[in-house]
Amino acid sequence: MYQFQAEKSPRFAGENHLLAATVFLLTGLGLVVLYSASYESAARWFRDGGLHFVSRQLVAAGLGLVFFFITSRMNLKYARSGARALLIFSFILCILVFVPGIEDPRNGASRWIKVPGGTFQPSELVKLALPLYLAYNFDKNRDGLNKITTGVLLPVLITAFFFLIIYLQNNFSTAAFIAANALVILFLAGSRLYYFFSGIILLLPCAGLLILTKEHRLRRILSFLRPEWDPQGAGYQVDSSMKAIAAGGAWGKGLGQGTKKIASIPEVHSDFIFSAFSEELGFMGVVVVFILFGVFAFLGYRGALRAGDTFRRLLGCGLVTTIITQAMLNIAVVSGSLPVAGLPLPFFSAGGSSLIITLGMAGLLVNVCRSRDDNRFPALSRAGTGGAYGA
Repeated sequence: MYQFQAEKSPRFAGENHLLAATVFLLTGLGLVVLYSASYESAARWFRDGGLHFVSRQLVAAGLGLVFFFITSRMNLKYARSGARALLIFSFILCILVFVPGIEDPRNGASRWIKVPGGTFQPSELVKLALPLYLAYNFDKNRDGLNKITTGVLLPVLITAFFFLIIYLQNNFSTAAFIAANALVILFLAGSRLYYFFSGIILLLPCAGLLILTKEHRLRRILSFLRPEWDPQGAGYQVDSSMKAIAAGGAWGKGLGQGTKKIASIPEVHSDFIFSAFSEELGFMGVVVVFILFGVFAFLGYRGALRAGDTFRRLLGCGLVTTIITQAMLNIAVVSGSLPVAGLPLPFFSAGGSSLIITLGMAGLLVNVCRSRDDNRFPALSRAGTGGAYGA
């Protein structure tokens, strides 16, 4: 016989406010750093002058904060029930990048679509849609999670499909990143370690083969293994970035006083913005950023693990993992610890799509961590057995 049980979970309003404040601090700091890093190059190359990048980022931040407010206050029952619809919508947008007239190709990559007032990168939405769907799916089917046909096969196929379609956009880094995060959610869901490690064993050789299909990827790997191999080519950006980080010293040269950003580091406003930040604010500035991301991770995981149901636990952990691992991978690339990968630094790198989706994910995380009666899913359980949620 089934019966509904009320969940018992305390409120942690102070921690949620601190989590939201951390998000706002990261967003504000990111805008300041972007202004400083991009002003000189934007003034040289764009008609609207040095504010070219930061003005667009301000618009994105405004839209992102609206998205943050919506996702932080919405009833999570609707997020759960709309997971499949959002995934299908993400799929449609990913297809549109190949449609002439809608696509906005750049530098040989088809990653963007034209939207009123600018462009949008659909793969950024997948970073939100896929964890949301996986949390929904694993929660719905958790009684059969250890059966490959009912618990694992469909999520794996969907993840593989998105990996392929994003890879075809010439965006291997994001494709591999999304697949790796999906494996993390599979692990957190409690699937058999056999499935988890099998996924890793399959993913690594596939990734190796795909790296070999593009010359620029192979050059990045070779340059990482032997920096002296092509110091003026594939290794130039990372080498310049590392010099900028070293030039910052303990306290930095001061905000707006960096020199490496002017000509030495290509695309410094985007994936390599951390190097400009390090030069100007030094080691102490880097410590502040690590503390902010550390607080975000601690409060996010703490709140997600305290959630009263499987869906929220998986969703919260998936969102934190996506944002934090992307930040750590970006910093590792910029500091020469990993081969170059095209992953932006959350809250900092120029890119409206990334900032809007990141703020939306952060709002959803705050929502997950908040204990509210209207966000609770009734625990449908058999008498004398463990809890199980209705489909």
